[in-house]
Amino acid sequence: MTEPSTATIAAATSAAPAATDKAAHEINKLSKRLHRLVGQAVIDFNMIEDGDRVMVCVSGGKDSYAMLDILLGLQKRAPIRFELVAVNLDQKQPGFPEHVLPEYLAKVGVPFHIENQDTYSIVKRVIPEGKTTCGLCSRLRRGILYRVAGELGATKIALGHHRDDIVQTLFMNMFFGSKMKGMPPKLVSDDGKNIVIRPLAYVAETDLERWAEHRQFPIIPCTLCGSQDNLQRVQIKQMLREWDKRHPGRVENVFSAMQNVVPSHLADRNLFPFANLQTTGMADADGDRAFDEDEPCSTTPSAPAATVKLHWIDSP
Repeated sequence: MTEPSTATIAAATSAAPAATDKAAHEINKLSKRLHRLVGQAVIDFNMIEDGDRVMVCVSGGKDSYAMLDILLGLQKRAPIRFELVAVNLDQKQPGFPEHVLPEYLAKVGVPFHIENQDTYSIVKRVIPEGKTTCGLCSRLRRGILYRVAGELGATKIALGHHRDDIVQTLFMNMFFGSKMKGMPPKLVSDDGKNIVIRPLAYVAETDLERWAEHRQFPIIPCTLCGSQDNLQRVQIKQMLREWDKRHPGRVENVFSAMQNVVPSHLADRNLFPFANLQTTGMADADGDRAFDEDEPCSTTPSAPAATVKLHWIDSP
């Protein structure tokens, strides 16, 4: 066997630190982007206010881990004071590692509460084998978390849905529910007693995947619904991923479109008074262009609507 030359060894030795520096630089960029986008969403939708007690729902998945991680970072330098309390609903799924989340939450130093409710048995008893369990599971989980929020004195409930979840929900409602309805970054809960926020609303799932790998979160798979590979949401997710591979920026454009709705150019009579339209005799630059042959198409992804710079959304 031929021994490597001195030059080869020297080149390999110098390349290793360079690669390490590049990886560190990329992670630093990712951290800045995540903190900036979450901070911007909080500002744009007034998600967290001074004195809030935010209940951060942590499932054991990458998204909720990342949400808690980023909110803890923002909390340290926010211009307002707010509390965080992490909450996990242990649904008694077989094989669920009960020790993982308490150990992690204690290690990061965040107050937490583990709620034990056997919703798994209820779902398995009510839903026939092979049918999708997500609907019932979600309703049961939602009701329990609303109750826990009241017991803990939480003023906001934070969920880990990201930008891709929001876009997927839009297409699911369009394709399967005949509604143009998404997943809002902020809303009043079904019971009218809670404000639900989604701090990851501007964040792409691929960034969360990279962050979870970097932070080495102790991911807990969902054995109740995570194994259902025929779900409609999975189909939509695959479609959007394929779109984004072929046409980078398309998913971001769809999300931007959700922030730039023009009711007069849709067909919902409850949102726009089509029946009572009258001519005004005045030109309207944003009016009908139905006879234009070449409509301009935007292919450049748009940034979130606001670009406010505050010190609590800058990177650590």
